[in-house]
Amino acid sequence: RMDQYAASGHLDRQDEDLRDIATLGVNVIRYGMPWRITEAEAGRYDWTLWDAAFAACDRHGLTPVVDLVHFGLPDHLDGGFCDPVWIDSFVRYVDAFLARYPEPMWFTPVNEPGITAVASALFGIWNDRLAAPETYAIALGNLTLANLEAIARIRADRDGWWIGSEGFSCNVPTGTSEDAVAEARREADDATAMQQLVWDLHLGVDVPPSVAALVDHIDPAIRARIEDLAIRDDHHVVAGHDVYPVGVTRYGNGEHPPLGPDALAAAYAEAGRAWHGRYQRPFWVAETSNLGLPVGDQAAWLASLMSVLDAMHDDGLPVRGICWYSRGDQFDWQSMLAEPTGALTEVGLFDHQRTPRPVAAAYSALANRRR
Repeated sequence: RMDQYAASGHLDRQDEDLRDIATLGVNVIRYGMPWRITEAEAGRYDWTLWDAAFAACDRHGLTPVVDLVHFGLPDHLDGGFCDPVWIDSFVRYVDAFLARYPEPMWFTPVNEPGITAVASALFGIWNDRLAAPETYAIALGNLTLANLEAIARIRADRDGWWIGSEGFSCNVPTGTSEDAVAEARREADDATAMQQLVWDLHLGVDVPPSVAALVDHIDPAIRARIEDLAIRDDHHVVAGHDVYPVGVTRYGNGEHPPLGPDALAAAYAEAGRAWHGRYQRPFWVAETSNLGLPVGDQAAWLASLMSVLDAMHDDGLPVRGICWYSRGDQFDWQSMLAEPTGALTEVGLFDHQRTPRPVAAAYSALANRRR
């Protein structure tokens, strides 16, 4: 296991860390406690970490967007995400959470279901450690159903919101000739279709032919339940785009020199507008940082990304916000945890010593901006 809270010392310095966030003028925080600790034994819940988290948020005037499962499962669910038995366990956990905590209204029940499926069942580096298209489809179906079951329970229990968070890739065709560009565009479109399958399933949109065969690997009963629960309205829905510089991929021949913040943000602007054209839902940037750019480019990246988000907003697109992820530096995210060496990933608003970087002031200015 890779425990980012332990590596960063966050739980030991929780009050200090949340206070630092609040001093920026931020009043909403994406926040979650590890399910594996809350349910260390099947069916027995220890709410100690959640009680402390909510108390700390209250002390500092922070409203949490509750994150219930973030890439990992409790130890007793050792079949991984491809084994659907975890879905029922998760639903029971959601029910128990809602019964104990009536106040939260904003939820990300399953963080990045698409990325979880890719890393666990296609790339073979997390959890299930499988690497095949069919296992990816199975995991994605299970993760989607778990998320939709949770959203349905939240909606039945209270007037809650689904605040989504999903990896967002920007696939850019390039080439040195017309034919090369056309081939690159086909490759980019196929990659986009596969990456957007997670939204097709969640939002009840017909999948394109290029990925239809993948869906056949999802158990028919699970697929039917997904179709029943798919969110076909935009009531209390904000889809999440997790946008990072490293998420821009160029297809085609020829040289691919590094792109700067403006060009990377422009790639997101094109992809984000196309996404909205397909799904017609409110959205926000649920995660971003300089991941893929030097730490010295943090403020420039934030400025470039905000420029294109403002332009989308001014054109009438339902842009709802932006979240810098995360408060502090992380570990081993350069390799998506594939090489767990403890290497520092310099992406935080605050560094590992909890000193604010210049981007913290820039983000604070955004938090205090009124439109």
